[in-house]
Amino acid sequence: MRLRAIISYDGSAFSGYQVQPGKRTVQLELERVLQTMHKGSIVKVVASGRTDAGVHATGQVIHFDSELTLPMDRWRTALNVQLPGDIRVLLVEQVQSDFHARYNAVGKTYRYIWSLNEVHSPFERNYSVHADRYKPDIKRMKEASIHLLGTHDFSSFCASNTSVKDFVRTIHSIRLEVDKEMNQLQMEISGNGFLYNMVRIIAGTLWEIGIGKKSVEDLPEILQSCNRKNAGKTAPAHGLYLEKVVYSQ
Repeated sequence: MRLRAIISYDGSAFSGYQVQPGKRTVQLELERVLQTMHKGSIVKVVASGRTDAGVHATGQVIHFDSELTLPMDRWRTALNVQLPGDIRVLLVEQVQSDFHARYNAVGKTYRYIWSLNEVHSPFERNYSVHADRYKPDIKRMKEASIHLLGTHDFSSFCASNTSVKDFVRTIHSIRLEVDKEMNQLQMEISGNGFLYNMVRIIAGTLWEIGIGKKSVEDLPEILQSCNRKNAGKTAPAHGLYLEKVVYSQ
């Protein structure tokens, strides 16, 4: 049977999601536990997409196939008791045999977090990016973000080392709000899909607009140029969270 799981992980100590030789990754830990549960048989895990080193997830989706007769309500516990503490399985359910965590995804939501606190707490340092001495103009960031809504060629917001040929994506919403309790600026962005480093480059570009390194009027020109060199720096990985993956069914 094919199983779909929603997982959460702290990306701080991982070299990303995808298996890499000699590196600790989320996929490696998942497949290690599943191999143990399947008495040495290799079980391949497929995710909705990979995340880079340091990137976190609160709603990553994976699928895998299993012949175990384990009751469905015991799968989550069986996985969590063997997984390291920085990965947690939130939900496991049986799906149709043709379900694919990556190819059936129709949308994703990410969150990016900046700490606006004068002193960056050691308990925040792996989970938000410190604004340091800067006080961003959030109104300007919001004004600029409007230009990114809709369907565009996002070549300017894609890392150069990608094999993707189609750079057209649709952004459904971008919200920039201050969490007053945590004193954090949070960007929530949803779309039908994202290019390699696209969210981090958008975050970095909007940040530069917020601190005056770029203007609101620069954003449409950056987008239309289809040139990565015109956008802002790629924002650090540890401020990014994969929050939700959407499926048509």
